[in-house]
Amino acid sequence: MKLIGINGGTFDPVHYGHLRPALEVMQKLGLEQVRFVPCYQPVHKNQPQVSAEQRSDMIRLAIQNQPQFVLDTIEMDKGGPSYMVETLALLKEQYPDNGLVLMMGTDAFAKFDSWYEWQNILELANILVMHRPGDSVPQKGNGGEIYRQYFVDEFSEMFGQIRDMSVTQLDISSTLVRESLQAGMSAEYLLPPCVMQYINKHGLYQPN
Repeated sequence: MKLIGINGGTFDPVHYGHLRPALEVMQKLGLEQVRFVPCYQPVHKNQPQVSAEQRSDMIRLAIQNQPQFVLDTIEMDKGGPSYMVETLALLKEQYPDNGLVLMMGTDAFAKFDSWYEWQNILELANILVMHRPGDSVPQKGNGGEIYRQYFVDEFSEMFGQIRDMSVTQLDISSTLVRESLQAGMSAEYLLPPCVMQYINKHGLYQPN
């Protein structure tokens, strides 16, 4: 079974906390590729501080040396609010012979039941929940119920299954990067040097 990882988010900006877990999931699951899908217009988060084009440029730079990482501008090209169920439907049309694996952290999965048409997401893709070593997927609330209902040890179908995986979760967030830069501090070692150079060149996330 050929699987493609789907890694969506605002990536405002992309950093090592996005990149390292994606690499580990790709290697452990034997994914053909991981497609980084920058959100055009988030429906669950505040609007990004920089444009979709700039966020895409930073992803392109960050993944340039990993041939199985691919920038996918499908949500930018479509425009309007970004709903993952619509994105996955479009991707399934493009890759009918591949299983799609939607990758997310435990925080995102805990709110999965509030996602637009979440049941249809599971008819289009499998879900891989990433968590820290030693931690587990939260079992409370609707998220825990969904997890138990669809949980498998190994993906055996093209969609409709959920499994979890321990990854090296770096305690880095885009918020931390932005706040560091806006406070006039260095964000070095939080994100690839090429992304830092782009941020400096274009004057992004300037001190308040």
